[in-house]
Amino acid sequence: MKILIVGATSAIAQETAKHFAREQAELFLIARDKTKVEAVAADLIVRGAGHVASYPLDVTHIDALHAAVQAAVTDLQGLDAVLIAHGSLSDQRACEDSVAETLQEFRINCLSVIALLTIVANYFERQGTGCIAVISSVAGDRGRRSNYVYGAAKGAVSIFLEGLRSRLVRAGVSVVTIKPGFVDTPMTAHMKKNALFATPEAVGKRIYEVIKHPRDVLYVPWFWRPVMSFLRHVPHRVYKQLPF
Repeated sequence: MKILIVGATSAIAQETAKHFAREQAELFLIARDKTKVEAVAADLIVRGAGHVASYPLDVTHIDALHAAVQAAVTDLQGLDAVLIAHGSLSDQRACEDSVAETLQEFRINCLSVIALLTIVANYFERQGTGCIAVISSVAGDRGRRSNYVYGAAKGAVSIFLEGLRSRLVRAGVSVVTIKPGFVDTPMTAHMKKNALFATPEAVGKRIYEVIKHPRDVLYVPWFWRPVMSFLRHVPHRVYKQLPF
């Protein structure tokens, strides 16, 4: 299997990639930090990957994304799947105080993702097969006062994916929206942990499984599906009074 992973140094992406490495998959890794992405690539080779290439790139440089995807296609001689896993967790208060901070969060969590999706969707549509998997978030299901900038960016991605899925189903291409809840990663290191936090190992395994056997939407862990279903149906006059 030939897989492009964007945001390959994230904890969840690394855990996902380990499963594919054990199957001798061929991987093309994109991440911002050159040293880190090269270290991840070396580790995956040790774990059994058939081929691993690394490509340092800041994905907010939108004009460079097409060349990066083309580099992956060329290096792997084709693509079977793409996992888009990059992102940042907004400082909500900083975003409230700064237009620049808010727009930067949208560049990272939304605009760069949509740009990548536009490029890879066209590739897979022409190919007539493939899987596009994107890590969104349960935060995108409904706005919360504590993280509505992050949630709005993820929500926009989820809606974009829903439309893209309807477009590409006729071409035989799967589009998977992955919606994790809280995950114990460096991105959430500042947060107090509780029973709702999943491990990146558990989340990575489920993402690996859903790329192998695609479904439209994956909530991970599973219990977030009924939780978010309930919250989506809470009337706004009540929801806006909730303390989170």
